[in-house]
Amino acid sequence: MNFKRTYITFLLAFFCFLGNAQKYELGNVTIDELKETKHPIDSSAAAAVIFKTGKTDFFLTNDGEWKVTTEVNYKIKFYKKEGFDYATHSVPYYSGGARNEIVNFKNAYTYNLVDGKIEKTKLKSDGEFKEEINENVKVKKITMPQVREGSIIEFTYIFNSPNITTIDDWYFQGDIPMNHVEYRIFIPGYFQYRTVLTGYETVNSKNESVALGQFLKQKYTYTVDNVPPIKEESYINNIDNYTAILKHELASISYPNEPIRNLAITWDDVVKSIYDHEDFGNELENKSYFEDDLKIILEGLATDEEKIKAIFNFVKNRMTWNESNGVITDKGVRKAYKEKTGNVADINLMLTAMLRYANIQANPVLLSTRRNGIALFPNRTAFNYVIAGVEVKNDVLLLDATNKNATVDLIPLRAVNWSGRIIRERGSSNEIDLLDVPISKDNVIILAEIKEDGKVEGQLRRVLTDYNSFMHRENYTNVNEDSYLEKLENRYKGISIEEYKVDNLKDLNKPVIEQYTFLHENDVELIGNKIYIKPLLFFALDENPFKLNQRKYPVDFPFPFKDTYNISIKIPEGFEVEYLPEGTSVALENNYATFKYLISVTNNNIQLVANLDVNTFYFPAENYEALKDFFRLIVEKQTDKIILRMKN
Repeated sequence: MNFKRTYITFLLAFFCFLGNAQKYELGNVTIDELKETKHPIDSSAAAAVIFKTGKTDFFLTNDGEWKVTTEVNYKIKFYKKEGFDYATHSVPYYSGGARNEIVNFKNAYTYNLVDGKIEKTKLKSDGEFKEEINENVKVKKITMPQVREGSIIEFTYIFNSPNITTIDDWYFQGDIPMNHVEYRIFIPGYFQYRTVLTGYETVNSKNESVALGQFLKQKYTYTVDNVPPIKEESYINNIDNYTAILKHELASISYPNEPIRNLAITWDDVVKSIYDHEDFGNELENKSYFEDDLKIILEGLATDEEKIKAIFNFVKNRMTWNESNGVITDKGVRKAYKEKTGNVADINLMLTAMLRYANIQANPVLLSTRRNGIALFPNRTAFNYVIAGVEVKNDVLLLDATNKNATVDLIPLRAVNWSGRIIRERGSSNEIDLLDVPISKDNVIILAEIKEDGKVEGQLRRVLTDYNSFMHRENYTNVNEDSYLEKLENRYKGISIEEYKVDNLKDLNKPVIEQYTFLHENDVELIGNKIYIKPLLFFALDENPFKLNQRKYPVDFPFPFKDTYNISIKIPEGFEVEYLPEGTSVALENNYATFKYLISVTNNNIQLVANLDVNTFYFPAENYEALKDFFRLIVEKQTDKIILRMKN
């Protein structure tokens, strides 16, 4: 009897094991899954990944070359039509030489519930596409058929690559929920990889030695369940910095009876390999193409400051950036100079060479753009951008001639990303803090009065400095005045602007100054014998930009700033103040941000001074709740209305 009970228990356990083993295999779509109308954890989700599984393995070809094959399986459920974008899937691959990569899709089906039965539709050839990004990169894409609310799709893609140096990043997280994600990688004992797992999700991992085929391999398994979507919110530079992603880079190779090839690299190794590249270091030595022009530019200039500005402006005005990044030149500096266009390296290595020609101590500075992400560890793709650095005393002035509105030591925001590395001719390199930037000011002065009909009439003067002026020029230098005023009137609903004037729009070394008169009709409410006014008028912050109850990743502000408002509002004849909001002064921990709000009445005028200072680029996640409360207080103060009542 005990034997039977044990045997039955064994069978049940065995079948449960089989059920679990098959759970994350394609083809097991059930009626219950198709009937599901909302995600069990995230009811707002428009779609969800039921599972995503992957396996990466290494093989030797008949020619003795290594090949890496990754097979990825997806099963995705659609709840709302807003999620239909996930019925299209794209995989980029390299296709620019002898070592081409190959991508193939298979097992692609859409499942629907029709009259209580499962209907299965296969992807046909007209749903598969190939796109060319450039001469080296293509994209294989599929769009699944018959997708509607309630559908489930499944597909597999196989990615073959001869590149073992880096393995494609594996994403455990996306912008829809993922119920189960599993990744297995089998690495031959000859190879050691450096791995980094980013993000804030807990991913389980284990490893074991396995004998597969002719090699002993190390098997690494990574799993995670119920992964929430990574949600874009205000103030994020690059969401991938905070997404759960597994990254690999080859560190060493150890073949039998051969010495170990150590590929593990330091930052010095990275910068040396870049500097030694013929399309980098050699380009800095090439001077003959610009000498005649530069002699004219430098004529009569005595100081280094004058020479730096003259050379910088010359390159900015002559060259046009083709919007391509890279630390290696595309055309080469000589050809780029002749054609007056080039990539980042073409333009800024040219700039560096010219500065050196003028006996300025200039060197290239390597960095990673915000879109490229933070350079977490030394690797060959950590940097994707290069600018010029001029060393003066104990400081380094940063110059980027790809942007017409950049100035000396004020580079475009795309390049302001944590830290870079300056490379000197002698081969040394040092880290450069890219976040050491001035506080950008936005200073607004308003003189206003409330008219009998409840409208507010006034004059405004606004002064923008540093990155505030840079962004204004980026957005509006090439916009005609009528179009700009239309945008301004759309932003501040209910405003009419007259007598507009702007100073220093093209004088990059001075702040942008705007002045205009306005009539605004949405700031005042007339109720009975009382008038209700928003103290900051149309500049009031009406809602908190931070809405998540919890945020696992930090808050990234574009740049530190100081917003100052000095507003004077004349009280209309026959009215007096019944209620005036209280002033306040608050500061966050470490003085990350401060808010001061002072309001008073003097000589029948309401005087308001409001200052918001954000003194850092970066707020850690543990400070999110305090930051959210800080902005909640700002909203409350700026929307707390002054009340005027008619005198008896």
